[in-house]
Amino acid sequence: MPGPLELLVILLVVLLLFGGKKLPEVGRALGEGIKEFKKALQGDSDDSQKKKK
Repeated sequence: MPGPLELLVILLVVLLLFGGKKLPEVGRALGEGIKEFKKALQGDSDDSQKKKK
């Protein structure tokens, strides 16, 4: 797990790459992507449980 200083450096690099105005949009897209990924994982485990029954 990265330390506080490493997280600060990562945050600064992201801020420089995307800029302040674009950052909320990038964060929102990342959050939606993670949500879809978790939903797909949950769907896969549900499908495998149904096949076992």
